[in-house]
Amino acid sequence: MSSESYRILIVDDVADNLFLLQNFLESEGYTVDVASSGAIALDKMQASPPDLVLLDVMMPEVNGYELTRKIRRDPRLHALPVVLFTAHIESCRIKGLAVGASDFVRKPIDFEVLHDIIKTLLERKSARKPYDFSPPPNLF
Repeated sequence: MSSESYRILIVDDVADNLFLLQNFLESEGYTVDVASSGAIALDKMQASPPDLVLLDVMMPEVNGYELTRKIRRDPRLHALPVVLFTAHIESCRIKGLAVGASDFVRKPIDFEVLHDIIKTLLERKSARKPYDFSPPPNLF
């Protein structure tokens, strides 16, 4: 599947960060949606799940850890790849992975590293086959 086929939701309360990440990902061929809060992001995901979520840890009201927990508890969203990002220390990475993040990126963001992470997670996601619940053939 080409990058044009994937939709990424970026969640950050800083407009400049949204703009920068959106421009980068669109230049790589992805379809991008943005949300300025965890609540808006959750509404968008429940209405139309993206292929991947890029999520800032430090946001008011619902932070990135809390939103990741909510995603993992939602039956429709639980398998959604979530990449957390923050400027804070390594312990944030450990906490992020503990709440269910798929990966973690430190700010300032190295866009080449971010793109590699996104490509890897989306390739893994597309490689998963839906379960086939059809009955086995009648052998007798």
